[in-house]
Amino acid sequence: MTFKYNNTSHSKKVVSAVLAGMMALSAGGAAMAAESTETGQGQTAAITNTAAPTGLFSDIKVGYWAEKHVYKLAYQGILLGNNGLFRPGDAVTQQEAVTMAIRFMNQEAQLKTDTAAALPTNMEVGNYFKPYVALALQLGLIDKTEESTVDVSKTSWGQKPASREWITKLLIRSLDKEAEAKAQNNQSTGFADNASISESGKGYVNLAVSLDLAKGVEGNKFNPTGSVTRAQLATFFSRGESLTDTTYPNTSTGYVTGLKDGQITLVVDGKAVNFAVNSSTPYFTKDSETRASATDVKLYTKVMVVGSAGGASYVEVVDATPQVESVEGTFARSLSGNKIGIFVGENYETYSYDEATAFIDQNGNAIKLSDITADSIIEVQRETFSADKKTVAIRVKSGIVNKSDNGVVAEVSTSGKTIKLVNAAGATEQFAYNDNLLITYQNRIMSVADLKAGSAVKYTVKDSVLQTITLSQGVEQSVRGTLVEIGGNQSTLTFKREGGSLEAKLLIEKPEVIINGIQDATLNDLITDATNGDQVELTLNSDDQVTRIQVIGRQMEPMNGVTVVSYNSKTKVLTVLDNNKKPFVFTLDEKTKLDYNTTKPTLAGLESILNDGRKLDLTYVGTRALSVKVIYKYEGTISNIDTSGRKISLLSGNQTITVPYTTLPTVEIYNKSGASLGDLKIGDKVTVTLGANQDVVQKVSLNTVAQFEVVALEANSRIRVKSDLLTSQFYVDQAVLTGESGQTITPSQLTAGNLINVTFEGATPKAVQVVKRTLAEVTAVDASSVTLKQFNGQTETVPVSGSVKVVKSGSTLTSLTSLTVGDRVEMTKDTDNSTRFRVLTVMSKQFWSYDGVGNQILVKRETTADTNYRFALGSSVFVHQGDNTLSVQSLRDNDNIVLYLLNNVILEIQKQ
Repeated sequence: MTFKYNNTSHSKKVVSAVLAGMMALSAGGAAMAAESTETGQGQTAAITNTAAPTGLFSDIKVGYWAEKHVYKLAYQGILLGNNGLFRPGDAVTQQEAVTMAIRFMNQEAQLKTDTAAALPTNMEVGNYFKPYVALALQLGLIDKTEESTVDVSKTSWGQKPASREWITKLLIRSLDKEAEAKAQNNQSTGFADNASISESGKGYVNLAVSLDLAKGVEGNKFNPTGSVTRAQLATFFSRGESLTDTTYPNTSTGYVTGLKDGQITLVVDGKAVNFAVNSSTPYFTKDSETRASATDVKLYTKVMVVGSAGGASYVEVVDATPQVESVEGTFARSLSGNKIGIFVGENYETYSYDEATAFIDQNGNAIKLSDITADSIIEVQRETFSADKKTVAIRVKSGIVNKSDNGVVAEVSTSGKTIKLVNAAGATEQFAYNDNLLITYQNRIMSVADLKAGSAVKYTVKDSVLQTITLSQGVEQSVRGTLVEIGGNQSTLTFKREGGSLEAKLLIEKPEVIINGIQDATLNDLITDATNGDQVELTLNSDDQVTRIQVIGRQMEPMNGVTVVSYNSKTKVLTVLDNNKKPFVFTLDEKTKLDYNTTKPTLAGLESILNDGRKLDLTYVGTRALSVKVIYKYEGTISNIDTSGRKISLLSGNQTITVPYTTLPTVEIYNKSGASLGDLKIGDKVTVTLGANQDVVQKVSLNTVAQFEVVALEANSRIRVKSDLLTSQFYVDQAVLTGESGQTITPSQLTAGNLINVTFEGATPKAVQVVKRTLAEVTAVDASSVTLKQFNGQTETVPVSGSVKVVKSGSTLTSLTSLTVGDRVEMTKDTDNSTRFRVLTVMSKQFWSYDGVGNQILVKRETTADTNYRFALGSSVFVHQGDNTLSVQSLRDNDNIVLYLLNNVILEIQKQ
């Protein structure tokens, strides 16, 4: 059984009362009295036979899913361990569950020792548990009539494993909600195994689900006879505390007024209480199951502490919002009687302070009241959780500072022109700077960019503005220049500074090399030349060694459409003619980038086809060939198809290229078989692939863009997609993949549900772009913008310029005004980059049931001939009633619901 407690649906009074009693024993406090073990009857007492732990259970590790609830109840004394173990996965017996319920209700004081006559003869339990079971019968937690019919032929009543339905009844009764449960007995639970739930149990299950305490298991079943583990039971009762006003001993809930090493101070009912904490103290927050840290506890927030003898065994942040109010004004003077006078606007006001009030400068450092000068802008903070509204802090927001000091750079903000420093006393200070700031290191002028976090400095401040900073040691810095030479052993680098002379620098063993378009670049990928070398930015460490080389510009020249005259494989010398028949000679080397009609080009493979007349595109520096591309295809826009002259003309850049064909070329178009030249038209973007001799057209591939939804990612970078309910698949390993923001991604980062635009060259994907999709409700619309309320509650106004498409009721409209307030829409970018809104289909139905296996819901048929009553649910279907988010399982038979569908898939369910 999975239980979930909703802490927000009840009054603050109830919540406060519950939160005021969540812990019982301190880490070093007195242990509870030992409890007997009835081994003669073979019973287990793992919840009830050993004193509450002074440390962690050895079988409940940090991070265990139920850790928070187990330890909270353990320190409250509601559950106990067994020889340092909790055994969280063991099934709970009925006598253990009843004992825990009595403690949960804080009713142990009502236990009576003479209970033998109070128990029916069939309700055999261990001696220790008899007073608890007797009291449970008296309080109505268990029903004597119901229990008298239980089969105890195989095991005693007390040792019988507690079932899911039985625990649900016990929980609802311990919350004093039995009347509410019985009122729902005549309603179906909506679970597939509703018939397996007893008639007397249906109301309890219904109430538990409606309170969001219980959910079904796989297959939309409740499994009423299934067992409950110790960890589950601890979680049920722990979360249930928010639904009762029961209080517990040794528990304090208040506001934090003091935080220092080893201690938390709370104001509880107007009194200050100190609690000792240490490295073993567990911290949690109200809305999280995982551990928090001591730093998550802030001053003036609401916190619950469980402990005894002034020691905290468990700390939970109940409300992380500081309970303070602030008043800002101009400091006038200090007054007698522990008061200060300030001007708030035109009004003169006075505020009291005491020995607990903190005085803080603009950098967060402690100061004295006498340090505050007249006309300083200050902020007075007062707590709001008591009638006294005591002043907790007086903070200087702006004042005049003149000083010199040593320190360490903590943070540099060039946008805000501020520098944060940790001074010699260890306090953090922040000062503004301007363009007159002088930064030096060993008589060399540095820039703000050379200041790094951790740099040791001396600094001077005048009128609160930094004047000078002197670096006490070398720091990482950056320089720019032209790359001239990499030393033969790759240990040195020579460059020419911008506007300066040649300089040589030592390289670290493996410097980082960054070149746009080259993955895992190395020193061998750099271009060195006295005049045309790479423009680089070098990063130097404190020892003046180069640690990083980033290419920020290259001076290479392009030469397209050249014709090979000759190539010497021994000297690697290539002679070509340009378009004007002018000869050029270039040298190839192991760094030359190669491209010809293969996926893994090599120099040996290229050499075999560098014959006389071969057409190439080149880039070069001086006489060095940086790249050689064999022209085997042209990309461009069709400007003419001359079927009589058997030639095709393309506009590629500013150049018209005409290529003949002898036999009709293959025409390849995505999703179209048997395509021919007749399927192409002027203006189409195409890729023309040439024959082996580069003289005729071999294939024409139409470049198209199509939009799909990813269905699944399969092996070897193959994805399965759908469009208009049609499914197809293709490989994307050779395509360029980008995410929503244009960042490069890998195929494995695509996920089911992604909307993608795929650019095809013929039938081959060349680029895949993930398209952002926003599902939302239209709350306002005009001719140029739409205001959307997303499913997460966030609202944004989206300006829409350029073309727009609104797909609504089967029609595609081109105006935003065709949208109406209340429409649910999917907003995306179409393949032509236009903004597209697809309006979801709306249906009003009555809920019938939920099919968890098929992830679909069934609704009531309007007529016997109605076959449209099954609907698939989207992967992130939004179910809600007003602003309250619900689960699908919380829907009940005959609930009135509104469905919002796209392509017959439900994306939103609104309960009426």
